[in-house]
Amino acid sequence: MPTTYQVNDFVDGQKLGRFNLMLLVWSFLTMFADGFDLNSLGFTAPALAKMWGVPASEMGPVLSANLFGIFVGAPLLGWLGDNYGRRPVIIFGTLLYGAMTLLMSFSTSMEQMIVLRLIAGIGIGGIMPNTISLNSELSPKKFRSTLIVLMFMGITTGSTVVGLVAAYYMPAHGWPIIFRIGGLLPLVVGGCLFFALPESLKLLAIKPKARKELIATARKLRPDLVIEDDAVFVNPPIIEKSAGSVSELFKGGLIWITPLLWVCFSIALMANFFLNNTLPLIYSNYGIPAKEAALTATMYHAGGIFGGLLISILLDRIGFLIVVIMLAIGAPCIILLGYESLGFHTLAIIGGLSGITVLGAQFGNNAAAGLLYPTSIRGKGVGMALSIGRLGAIAGPTVGAMLLGMNLPMSTVFLLAALPIIVGLIAAGLLAWLCYRRFNSFLLDDTPASEL
Repeated sequence: MPTTYQVNDFVDGQKLGRFNLMLLVWSFLTMFADGFDLNSLGFTAPALAKMWGVPASEMGPVLSANLFGIFVGAPLLGWLGDNYGRRPVIIFGTLLYGAMTLLMSFSTSMEQMIVLRLIAGIGIGGIMPNTISLNSELSPKKFRSTLIVLMFMGITTGSTVVGLVAAYYMPAHGWPIIFRIGGLLPLVVGGCLFFALPESLKLLAIKPKARKELIATARKLRPDLVIEDDAVFVNPPIIEKSAGSVSELFKGGLIWITPLLWVCFSIALMANFFLNNTLPLIYSNYGIPAKEAALTATMYHAGGIFGGLLISILLDRIGFLIVVIMLAIGAPCIILLGYESLGFHTLAIIGGLSGITVLGAQFGNNAAAGLLYPTSIRGKGVGMALSIGRLGAIAGPTVGAMLLGMNLPMSTVFLLAALPIIVGLIAAGLLAWLCYRRFNSFLLDDTPASEL
């Protein structure tokens, strides 16, 4: 009689080992290339505006183009991942945005750049929900949120590196160097993922044609067990394909959790992309030297790395409360970025603190989205959160460019940018309270599929 394995117990019973390490490494590299591309335009925008002969206030559309692409790609490719597999969607998205980014280095007009960034955004949008879902479904429960956060720190690391490349290589090689590196990197990573990236065991278990891949993946995941060829893997309750309806995200206990999570995503991403894409542009517009502006922005992303480490430790200990704390500290940090009189070194430190709090909060949001939804709708749940969040992300650079056109004092620009954080703080507090009521703890857990 064949041995039967319950997939959740099978995954949770593994010890951290080579399988988890390699999944983390490849996911981190995927996010690293993603982060490099996401923030590349923020550093090249001053040079492109000068080349195109347009004022900084008119750069909003090109700065937001890839965010519109993510708005489309995240739910669409998230749904495809739920139904056809995480692995192929991640590889496709990586190769798509890599090719588009490489073509950006040959762009000669704003219109070309907008189209290429839009298509690249669709690819990026598909990577995020599926990578979060894949790590959620292949990691043991006690380390799940930590591994998701560590994986997502690749974005912050990539964003930090693009700032260093901009500061030290753009003066000699011009703006195209950013897009050449940013395009070749995901193309190489995507090619490697074809051979190295596993598929979700929970999804393989419901696909009869994937039987051989299921057994091979299970043996790699649990080398401590002797898994026979006829072993049976069961998902309780049975995981079925998503029907594709957004209403699934509001069933049962998700009716309030989902919209509050969307608000948290939108606010954190609005603040993040305001700083990502317009901080160098704003500082340059107010006469701060380009190198100092690039290094302050780099400190923001470097702070995000520390914020990710902090979140990875505290999320498993105090749960979603850490996101509330991060947002409460983040608002005054953003305000202080507008005071040039503080001096370059102080602004750089404040930039780092802003990165710890804003990016730290977003890391917490990402982990929450990957943990709160059951497998059958996880990709769609994460994808929709990322997609709705992009409304805030689109608003960030768009509003930044608009504020520049109003010729406000720099301190006022950053004060206005900090105000939405208060809304995010309230939403995060309510979400933490709902999680406590649902799970009797601020720690996050899968919503039971039986209640959907």
